[in-house]
Amino acid sequence: MGRMDDTAARVARLAADLVAIDSRSSRSNLAVADRIERELAGFDVVRVDYADGNGVARRALIAHRGPKGGHALSGHMDTVPDTGWQADPWAPRIDADGVLHGLGSADMKGPVAACILAAQAAAPEVPVTLLLTTDEETTKDGARALAVHPAALALGLRGIVVAEPTGLIPVRGHRSSTDIQVFARGVQAHSSTGQGRNANWALIPFLAEMRAIHARLRDDPALQDPAYDPPFSDFNLVVDNHGTAVNVTVPLASARIKFRCSRRVDPAPILAEVRAAAERQGLELRLRPEGPPPELPAEHPLIRLAVEMTGRAARTAPYGTDASELQAIAPCVVLGPGTIETAHTPHERVRIAELAAAVPLFGRILAAGAA
Repeated sequence: MGRMDDTAARVARLAADLVAIDSRSSRSNLAVADRIERELAGFDVVRVDYADGNGVARRALIAHRGPKGGHALSGHMDTVPDTGWQADPWAPRIDADGVLHGLGSADMKGPVAACILAAQAAAPEVPVTLLLTTDEETTKDGARALAVHPAALALGLRGIVVAEPTGLIPVRGHRSSTDIQVFARGVQAHSSTGQGRNANWALIPFLAEMRAIHARLRDDPALQDPAYDPPFSDFNLVVDNHGTAVNVTVPLASARIKFRCSRRVDPAPILAEVRAAAERQGLELRLRPEGPPPELPAEHPLIRLAVEMTGRAARTAPYGTDASELQAIAPCVVLGPGTIETAHTPHERVRIAELAAAVPLFGRILAAGAA
């Protein structure tokens, strides 16, 4: 690997520092929030503390400098689990090709590092805001907390850049999800005795109906959106028997479905079918929707600015981001370094050169917010 310029070296160092801190969504993110706050000298920093559903301490950050208004840069501090990693996920490594490897390198500690450097470099007259969240990979509760926080609402922001890895291509809209959970309850016993009741037998008929919904979403053009690739909504199923052995009748069986759709698709009829199926089988049902799918027209000023600054046409994306919640503060464009293809894999990585290129790009977007 050749010698890095100053921006590349600084963003590589900060990104590596952040990757080295374990901030999986199942754990507290206070350590990584503290590390980030040390980079924010001269900013007014508001700590937004809360506990998640398991009582784990969380912290989101609002950092601002300069006049009100302008654009914000946003990223999340949490990562997915370390599933499948053979190397140490928290031992950041930069290879000979200038690529940073490690859990969260692309999604999204590398992009967060680029946001911080861009904010630090902004001129004093430029309004600069950082909105840094947690729980993006799970509940988006960090973004929800910021979306209603008086300190964020009082800034009068004109737009928000959510710096998820898009290859520095502007994303003007994406899907939003409803988290569907169902629970079937049985009676635990040794399976040979005939005394138990296996919860799976109540869950399986429900799953058969969900399979039919999954097929319709993929096959019915009326339930699709051709502006997205793929055009059909995500309806992904995970089933859990919570560690029950094969010689024990299952006392608890659960299923979780990620139903993710774009603005053009109305989720209400599908969710009504899910409710009815759960009722027929006597299952406990929990629904947790995100905010509505964020989608701006191509002619929106924020999208036109992002297109002008990058020289790349805006597109849509099938995944979701904190924009589903942060759009309550200001319009959002998703734009950041790295690629989503390696995120959530044991091969996650990002090119240092792309992180470094994002720093002046973000800086120009911040400067445009002062006009």
